[in-house]
Amino acid sequence: MGDITTMDFKNTTYIIMGGTTGMGLAAAMELKANGANILVVGRNEDSCRIATQELGKDTLVLSGDAINAKTMEKAIKMAHNTFGNITGLFHVAGGSGRQWGDGPLHTISLEGWNKTMELNLTSMMLSNQAMVNYFLEHKATGVILNMGSVLGYSPSPKYFVTHAYAAAKSAIIGFSKSIAAYYAENNIRVNVIAPSLFSTPMARRAAEDEKILRFIKTKQPLDGGRTGVSEDINNAVLMFLHPHSKFITGQVLAVDGGWALSEGQY
Repeated sequence: MGDITTMDFKNTTYIIMGGTTGMGLAAAMELKANGANILVVGRNEDSCRIATQELGKDTLVLSGDAINAKTMEKAIKMAHNTFGNITGLFHVAGGSGRQWGDGPLHTISLEGWNKTMELNLTSMMLSNQAMVNYFLEHKATGVILNMGSVLGYSPSPKYFVTHAYAAAKSAIIGFSKSIAAYYAENNIRVNVIAPSLFSTPMARRAAEDEKILRFIKTKQPLDGGRTGVSEDINNAVLMFLHPHSKFITGQVLAVDGGWALSEGQY
């Protein structure tokens, strides 16, 4: 097949929930560069405006909240009416619940717990449910790729202590494997990417902290020891989303620079 970044995505269509910034936008740009039709969904109008400039007029950009069930329904309708049959979904939307009170268990507020679950887990359930219903309704094969995190199974107790977030990201793995098993006979594939610390808008707190950056030097030792950049996930995204990956489902792939294998030095 050659270089995976030259994979042919002509005549494919993908929805990226959370696709107007960070890793979602990087994936959208890479998919489009390889011939895919794209619809990206973002929470705020500023990011949608920037995404429109980056992706061009022939890409659909929708402003909407991932925790509103109507957002994904609208995205599916728009993408189908514009491009025809939808090939797959990449759900990236989520984020830290720190501002609402996520943290160590003995300090987590109920609002922090609920908001973190809603932002990361409920939003994913809604987008996945709507996408599966679309595939079943059209008797179509399809693919779903969900965004997890290494914190879902590889904790880091000194600098990354958000126990609700860890629970939500762990649940994403269980949820994805469970639906992958159930819908395999329908040729609907579901997989998970689990990144470590990346330089994205969500990770600004950590990515600008000198102590954490020194820790990351040994915790993520690949490529000189650094935080990830959004483009680092692109090859994995292309591999999972491509129709030729039709024998891969229920898998979790860490794109973590060696995080899960390394102690990290303080």
